[in-house]
Amino acid sequence: MILSGLAVFCFLLLHIGGQAFEILPGDSLNHQEITEKAILNATVQACRALALAEGTNFNVPAQPFTAEGVAAACGASQSLKTFQQAIMSITLRNIRVDIRYALNASFHFDQETFVQGRKIITEGMIAVKASNKMENYEAARQKLGEIMHPLQDFYSHSNWVELGNTLPNSNLIRKDTSIGNIADKSKATCRSCNGDDCTNNILEDIIAGKILTSGYFGIATLFSTKPSGKCSHGGALDQTSKIKPTGGINKDSFKSSHGHLHTQAANLATAATSQLLENIRLAAGNRPFLQMVGISKGSSRALCFVIDTSKSMSDDIAVVKTVTSSIINSHVGTESEPSVYILVPFNDPGFGPLIRTSDVTLFKDVVNDLTATGGGDIEEMSLSGLQLALASAPFNSEIFLFTDAPAKDKQLKNAVIALIERTQTVVNFMVTDSVVTNRRKRSNNNQPQTRAISESDAQLYKDLAQASGGQAIEVTKDELPVAMTIIAQATSSSVVTLLQASRSPGQTDSFTFLVDETVTNLRVYITGRSLTFTLTSPTGATQQSTDSTGSLITSSKTVGNFITLQLQKQVGQWKLQMVSNNPYNLRVIGQSAVDFLFHFVEPSEGPFGGFDALDTRPRAGVKGRLSVSITGSDSATVTEVALVKSSKGSEEIMGVVVPQDSGNYLVQVDVMPAVEFVVRVKGRVQGSSNDFQRQSPTNFRASNLTLSANSGTIMIPGTLFSVPFTVASGGPDQNVTIRATNSKGFDTTSPTLLFLQSGNSTNGTVTLSAPLSTPSGSDVVLTIEAEALDGTDSNYIVLRLSIVNPLNVESSCTKNCSLSIWLMLVLCLFSTRISVSTRVSQSLLLCLSIVALGQLILK
Repeated sequence: MILSGLAVFCFLLLHIGGQAFEILPGDSLNHQEITEKAILNATVQACRALALAEGTNFNVPAQPFTAEGVAAACGASQSLKTFQQAIMSITLRNIRVDIRYALNASFHFDQETFVQGRKIITEGMIAVKASNKMENYEAARQKLGEIMHPLQDFYSHSNWVELGNTLPNSNLIRKDTSIGNIADKSKATCRSCNGDDCTNNILEDIIAGKILTSGYFGIATLFSTKPSGKCSHGGALDQTSKIKPTGGINKDSFKSSHGHLHTQAANLATAATSQLLENIRLAAGNRPFLQMVGISKGSSRALCFVIDTSKSMSDDIAVVKTVTSSIINSHVGTESEPSVYILVPFNDPGFGPLIRTSDVTLFKDVVNDLTATGGGDIEEMSLSGLQLALASAPFNSEIFLFTDAPAKDKQLKNAVIALIERTQTVVNFMVTDSVVTNRRKRSNNNQPQTRAISESDAQLYKDLAQASGGQAIEVTKDELPVAMTIIAQATSSSVVTLLQASRSPGQTDSFTFLVDETVTNLRVYITGRSLTFTLTSPTGATQQSTDSTGSLITSSKTVGNFITLQLQKQVGQWKLQMVSNNPYNLRVIGQSAVDFLFHFVEPSEGPFGGFDALDTRPRAGVKGRLSVSITGSDSATVTEVALVKSSKGSEEIMGVVVPQDSGNYLVQVDVMPAVEFVVRVKGRVQGSSNDFQRQSPTNFRASNLTLSANSGTIMIPGTLFSVPFTVASGGPDQNVTIRATNSKGFDTTSPTLLFLQSGNSTNGTVTLSAPLSTPSGSDVVLTIEAEALDGTDSNYIVLRLSIVNPLNVESSCTKNCSLSIWLMLVLCLFSTRISVSTRVSQSLLLCLSIVALGQLILK
């Protein structure tokens, strides 16, 4: 059906079934379901508004909205996986607030902290809008999820519902407006409940006077207190609810003190979240908003190049220009058109700047303007360029790095692997003129080569490719155009991995993979030398690598150390037997809407339980847990999840799969392996007679070191930003090396060595500073590493930090620019937080100078 704009928005905002505030799914309604509903509502509104602007019809999908139905209605079914990933990213950040900020009243509107809670929301909105403007959508998602939590909790933890309100409090997303008539600190607000009946425990004069209050909360008996006459949050954990007036007023679940109002509170929370998203959409515009939630008009995949621009790369750059133009021209206007184009040049001593755009013409112009210069020595800054690309590319991207030189910045290897694991990005290396290719070239042309990557230097690229599930392709410069055909295939929409494996050293081994009805364009990629293989189809037919007349392989290409095979479509189990004494890497891919998303999670140590998604490697040698969801089908179910060891015999650790609400699964394995592994999922789509198999291309590893850090605040350029972190080890006493790197090359300080005492943790702090000229909406990815001195074990934590610059945070203000000036001062002073009096004075002078500059700019 087609509705008018106002009718659609009112329909979405008010006629929604709420789902509630607990962390884990259950009979009551939770933050996850509220957030998902609101995002689906807002996405429908954005797609409808875009269709209206473009003069096309939009059919509202059937209720209740699903990600699959909304993506289809938006004409973006190929974006379903990134859509679901974006929803998951926002939701996990929302849920994390209950884990990381459990006892911070302002994040929950407890203890009548209405002004402080609103400040968290409105300052977060500034960061979200700035990030969207700079197309830093992952930073926007993370901050958006964080501010959704207090916004939703307002309706459960305050008496807004009890006061008879049926619409959201829109002033929670507007600064400098009245939140309501807030109770004075000395004002009594509650009486004790009548046993378990708290229906009428809010005082009559509070209700009649429309006075706003919320409950107090504390979990430590000795330290839990509240002012006389004040309401409590309530519940078994809340010790203040045992202090008169007893009981509570929260509406978190049907079993809560005011559980009879749970549905009304959840409905208002969903409507308020939709209202917040509408505000973000209007500020960003429809297309940027849709990109923030993972919806794009073409392929959900990015086309990402990291290119060595030293003088010897002139031929390679010419090939990149030709192939880029061909890919763009062939995909423009189709479902395979990349959603974003990324380019990072590097040489020595520089790298960057990063170019990220959805503008096809702009990207072609930038690529065509590339020139090969410099590069006087052999080594180049390849890993710095790759680190910058990984920090900026969308989740599940595929990156292509071109070079004919070894890495000068080898110390970044672990930081790059950390980003590969966190983003689950595939990295392919196009290496020209390595020692091996030069040997072949000399034997063919009898000409010496002066610049070549040694076998040990090339191994670094091979290790990174293997970690990501990509290929390290070694070719001559003349062979590069043929090898580049892999890029056109990789940018196709809905690429899924059926099998990913490597063997180093090489050995004879057999690999099986399942092909289901949804898979098309079945391909095998192999990198390695002096190898043979035998392919067996589900019907038992075989074809050897030496047989060019078989029916199973419909086409094949060999260039350098790279073999690509196109297979005949047959549903069922295939077998591939590899024979080689040399290392090899193989990957089987296809195209299908059905795929999976997953995160490693751990039980929260906070008061409310639940699970928190890890920003680090999971702990080795103990039980591990994953959260898994299927994308591309609302009817698919998971039947098996296994951790498959990557390099030795494909040993499997099977997980116990427990279905959760909203199509999610919690998977537990008895022991997390200490060696590299991949995640494999099997399941079945309803109505199908065959199982599907999908695998993570990314290799993961667990660690005996644990690392934790938290950084929920916002960086202000020109001020020191501190990130405290904690390291612990389950092993014996030891020293560990600490490294801190960031994607923007900002000045950073950190300890270089920490001593870990067995069973105890050690604290450290990383400080970094963004230049004053850094624009609002920028983000920086900080990676903190801890590594055993012998290099046998390491772990990391990856943090994405939002940057808000008071000089340009609201340079487009149109109504009251003086408020923007004062916001600059507030943000600047808030960011300093320095206790020494002399430094306070210095910080104040700095902030006042910033305000003065802001006034000049706005004039």
